[in-house]
Amino acid sequence: MNVSIVGASGAVGQELMKILQERHFPIDRLRLFGSERSEGREYAFGDRSIRVERLVHGDCFKDTDIVFTSAGAGISREFAADITRYGAVMIDNSNAFRMEEGVPLVVPEVNGRDAFAHKGIIANPNCSTIIMVLPLKAVNDLSPIRRVRVATYQAASGAGAAAMQELIDQTAQALAGKEQTHSKFVHPLAFNLIPHIDSFTPNGYTKEEMKMHNETRKIMHADFSVSATCVRVPALRCHSEAVWVETEQSIDIQAFRRTIAESKGCKLMDEPESNTYPMPLMLSGKDDIYVGRIRQDLASDRELNFWCVGDQIRKGAALNAVQIAELLIDKR
Repeated sequence: MNVSIVGASGAVGQELMKILQERHFPIDRLRLFGSERSEGREYAFGDRSIRVERLVHGDCFKDTDIVFTSAGAGISREFAADITRYGAVMIDNSNAFRMEEGVPLVVPEVNGRDAFAHKGIIANPNCSTIIMVLPLKAVNDLSPIRRVRVATYQAASGAGAAAMQELIDQTAQALAGKEQTHSKFVHPLAFNLIPHIDSFTPNGYTKEEMKMHNETRKIMHADFSVSATCVRVPALRCHSEAVWVETEQSIDIQAFRRTIAESKGCKLMDEPESNTYPMPLMLSGKDDIYVGRIRQDLASDRELNFWCVGDQIRKGAALNAVQIAELLIDKR
């Protein structure tokens, strides 16, 4: 396979290279593309050193099979025609095409078949959506879902490598008694919580919260509502979510635990008697979504609650994109 990565110098681009090597993805030629600022940087890939090329319009993607794009929605829209012109499949990590009709929005363990209906572009969902829909599929397999409420606890990694560094710098500033400087977040994040991710929409929800509503419905081919409150927290990596699910029929909690344990892409971590439950600190770099704190809701026998944690850069972004590409190879 001839593969390209657009946005190779970013956090997701670097993770893509790491995962492609870890999973022994069949690559004959790998090309890296970036901005003028990234041009000329060299990155090791196996026994090779690959130089970042500047992304320009033209025939850069001729004789290319798969292009992973992770450079923002504007770049994805601008270069989509160049990328797909000669038959390359664009697996896009931005929000540029997620809700476009005819563009599959794919989490392989949930709706992998949708990938094969692509017309040149496959969209990678929002990280928080990916983390939630894997355990939601386990719920839906036991009883159709009627409604979902979720509160997210999203790490600095969701805003990129520079945001992670800003949190580290702010923590040092705060501990030294200095004023915290910030540019990646609307407020200082160290020792703080910010109930505001992305911009606000007219209905009072943020775009991040609306993504979880709209994308979940598209991925799961369902019409239930998802009401989200998305919060940025001072963790470096891994997003966490508290989820309340209402179903059409009552679900036995033990049956749900068994289903999670058997679900591809999920791991059960639910032993409260030994203080065992998912936490970001211990799950950075893991591929699966970890689920715990499973319990019956006190308000209704048709509602259950759970807590889940996933690495935003891996399964929430780069790993999911590589798994989509693996689906296409398996199909071929």
